Amino acid sequence: MISGCSNFDHLNTNPNTVETATSSLLATSVILDIVSPDGYAANFIQDACLAKQMIWLEYLHDYNYNVLGRASFSGYTMLINADKMKELAKEEYKDAYEALALFAKSYKLFYLSMQVGDIPFSDALQGESDNTKPRYDSQEEVMKTILDDLETASRLFSLASSFEGDPVFQGDVSKWEKVTNTFRLKVLMYLSKKENDPGLNIKERFARIFNNEPLMTSNKDNLQLVFSDKSGQLYPYNKATSKHHVYATISSIVIDTLKAYNDYRLFYYAQPAKTMIDKGLQPDNADAYIGLDPVADFSDIKSEYAKGAYSAINLRYTDIPAGEPYTRVGYAEQCFILAEAILRGWINGNATEYYNAGIKASMTFTGENTPDDEMYHHGKKITEDYIGTYLNGEPVMLKGDTEHKIKQIIIQKYLTYYMQYPFDAYYEYRRTGYPVLPINPLTNRNAEKDKIPVRWMYPTKEFDYNKENVDNAVASQYDGIDNNNKIMWILK
Repeated sequence: MISGCSNFDHLNTNPNTVETATSSLLATSVILDIVSPDGYAANFIQDACLAKQMIWLEYLHDYNYNVLGRASFSGYTMLINADKMKELAKEEYKDAYEALALFAKSYKLFYLSMQVGDIPFSDALQGESDNTKPRYDSQEEVMKTILDDLETASRLFSLASSFEGDPVFQGDVSKWEKVTNTFRLKVLMYLSKKENDPGLNIKERFARIFNNEPLMTSNKDNLQLVFSDKSGQLYPYNKATSKHHVYATISSIVIDTLKAYNDYRLFYYAQPAKTMIDKGLQPDNADAYIGLDPVADFSDIKSEYAKGAYSAINLRYTDIPAGEPYTRVGYAEQCFILAEAILRGWINGNATEYYNAGIKASMTFTGENTPDDEMYHHGKKITEDYIGTYLNGEPVMLKGDTEHKIKQIIIQKYLTYYMQYPFDAYYEYRRTGYPVLPINPLTNRNAEKDKIPVRWMYPTKEFDYNKENVDNAVASQYDGIDNNNKIMWILK
């Protein structure tokens, strides 16, 4: 027995697993944590349900009817890995891994703050120093630090050598530098309500990045996850991974907007409704596509679903193993941000040129990631000639006063965000009010029946284990009331 016990550790060591973490291994997990989608089926499209782009018909999905509930702070776990990645880096890779750690922390905590407001930031990740109850930084402090950290990350990427463990750009630091700078612009645009705050210097920061820093130049620079036909790498909505995709339907907001614009993305995003095909309409006829009312009574929607009077998602999402890449920070979005910045007077330039470039990039992304088969585009191919015609169409051309032009830009973002950029369509609606989303007091499950909620509540675990600090955060922001309708700093 003594002899057996002395060999216990040896016998229980798996020779096929790595025993020691390395910066490259940690980098892979950090990057995949950023770019990977949140689960399959209903989880994958839940943000689209909140933004009223899609409706989930298997059951009454909370986000369809404006129930936000509580946020999760699980993202901090990844940041521990990011810190370890930086600590373990060899000297020649320190700049790259430190830059990646700063980007990852900024990205994750930016979106966490967008959910709830104030969050643990400067005191976070100090559990090894026995600080298990971090104080909360104000959202203003968080945003300032994120902007500073992203600036540092951009500088470090510009100095760094290529690094290992990168499943997206294969360690190309020039690509990461562009992504970081584009994300800086994105954060600044989300701060648009604070553009006159002298402590933030929104306009000056934005112009400095635009004029002096490398930015994305095409879809090839997108921060995105590319799927394949390999096991474990299938597109999340592929029918081999889940049979629940049949419950996903497209809303009237998306379908009707695409129809009004004579937008061929309609034929790439959706399937024609069975009832309309039965009436003799062809799949290349826009009238064959029906979007369900995202705020109708659930029983009425289920009735239309049972009759086949709805448009399901296009087969390219379910039948092609690789689906399409899943984008987090992209070139099309960057173009729309720059167009809006010009309209706001933050930078000089031609807003129409950037607006058109954003639309072209969005359409090109869709076209290039779809096989040339009628079953996927229904005979309405997105071509260079079509894009040119589309941009000159009366409903699409950028015109009118500044507010109307901003509305047009956000609507094009909304269409680009379909099945992409999780939760950004909702955050842009929350920031700008566009597109105007319907609210039905009879079906709205938000406490305030005439509103879409504007934030998640803090996790229950925070009240269990960090009560003093979370209570202080709720008191300082929301008059001591943690609910889904309180207005956070960034929205004031």
